[in-house]
Amino acid sequence: MNSPFPTSSLTKACDNDVSSDLCLANAQLMLEDQVLTGAVTIEQGVICDITEGDHVPTGALDCAGDLVIPGLVELHTDNVERHIEPRPEVDWPHLPALIAHDAELASTGITTVFDAMRVGSVHNSGKDRCVEYARTLADELLAARAQGYLKISHFLHLRAEICSETLLEELAAFGPSDRIGIVSLMDHTPGQRQFRDLTALKTYVTKKRGMNDAAFAEHVETLLRLQKRFGAKHEVGAVKEARRLGAVLASHDDTTADHVATSSDNGIGFAEFPTTVEAAAACRIHGIAVMMGAPNLIRGGSHSGNVAAEDLAKADLLDIVSSDYVPSALLLSAFRLADIWNDLPRAIATVTSNPAKAVRLHDRGALKTGLRGDVLRVRKIDQIPLLRGVWSQGNKVG
Repeated sequence: MNSPFPTSSLTKACDNDVSSDLCLANAQLMLEDQVLTGAVTIEQGVICDITEGDHVPTGALDCAGDLVIPGLVELHTDNVERHIEPRPEVDWPHLPALIAHDAELASTGITTVFDAMRVGSVHNSGKDRCVEYARTLADELLAARAQGYLKISHFLHLRAEICSETLLEELAAFGPSDRIGIVSLMDHTPGQRQFRDLTALKTYVTKKRGMNDAAFAEHVETLLRLQKRFGAKHEVGAVKEARRLGAVLASHDDTTADHVATSSDNGIGFAEFPTTVEAAAACRIHGIAVMMGAPNLIRGGSHSGNVAAEDLAKADLLDIVSSDYVPSALLLSAFRLADIWNDLPRAIATVTSNPAKAVRLHDRGALKTGLRGDVLRVRKIDQIPLLRGVWSQGNKVG
């Protein structure tokens, strides 16, 4: 079987500040294949030593038997969009929004994030109009990072809406220096993929955008027309742009084995939210890692009526979990998977080492000497993981 993870490497990320020395001792250390009682020491932002035993050296933090695990790696979150537009048509000041978004993620144990931003606009009138915003927001995010306003490590995830009018010109505005880690291929045309069920789509958009029946019907017709005009051409163009940007390419909402075959031909690195067992099984055959949403896992099913993440986990068809639209769900989902698999190290890997490998970040995602000092202290109380400390490059951020 082919490996589901790419083997090439992304340029190592270097964030602004590194810590003074930190030692977390008398902890249950979550290593790749075992849990070990011991201590982890971080110097200059990097893990420099892992020792076994419950001894607490002078100056170390006594974790009193709590788990110490790698910082969480989040590949697809719409959370930044929620902060800049907290309600429909409310444009919140962006710098405070970005700082609040960063702080929220840090508070949930996420130490590396790929912030998802839509590229591809629809310039028709009405409430279903999508406006261009990604280039401006990316500039603001990168500036906030450069100025030291952000606590954790940020990369960009461009959600390429192939059935839009402006996708290729928006992608052309980005360059290899913009920290674009992921480009995902989105096709939200009604009647297929995520929204095979038009009833589910209608519920979603009418509540989010306040559409009546006539407006919804016009929305559907617009999207069908855009797919016919742009879909095939823009998919080819987006794949080419991802290569130019040095980004990992992701598919989105693959539903059939044919969808997955096309994804494989495009050089997809991982599949976001396949909607059926058929698609997830085809990903396994093609060596494509499967990512599902933590809210799906926690709620027991998809809000769109698609395959349940738990079913894929039980069928050994789940590799990576994303918080999607609930940041706090990511850590919780790992412990839910541990109960399903009876394997805590394997479950923790779905939110740490597996996503890091999928996006070619080989400097994080595990407790190993030489890797970034991104670590969490966790205590399990009544089956719920309670975060007791979050460190990014050895700096306490939560």
